[in-house]
Amino acid sequence: MIVSTRGEYALRLMAALAGKEGFSSLKDVALANNIPHKYSENIMTALAKAGFLEGSRGKNGGYRLSRRPEEYSLAEILEAVESSFAATSCLKDGSCPHADTCPTLPVWKGLDETVHEYLSRFTLKDLL
Repeated sequence: MIVSTRGEYALRLMAALAGKEGFSSLKDVALANNIPHKYSENIMTALAKAGFLEGSRGKNGGYRLSRRPEEYSLAEILEAVESSFAATSCLKDGSCPHADTCPTLPVWKGLDETVHEYLSRFTLKDLL
């Protein structure tokens, strides 16, 4: 499993919002974290769609967390923005024609479970 820049940026953006009270402008959060504005828009849209953020329009608008920082695991944030969290391509969609006879499949499944369990131990609060 490789975390893409999208996943890395999502964690950084969420951590930045976790450290603030009220709504924060996307432009300010992206600039402060050295993340391209357009890319951060796409990420924030995905996070909002997942229910992790609340958005507000207007002069004092922006984004804020919809829950407390300790209620977000890093695993769930990454799963919301990454296209796949699987260690191998055969686990991405579960349609491997060799799944019934593959001797390595249990290893890859175990790796996925271990990574997910590890990332689930940490919350946004841990990043602050």
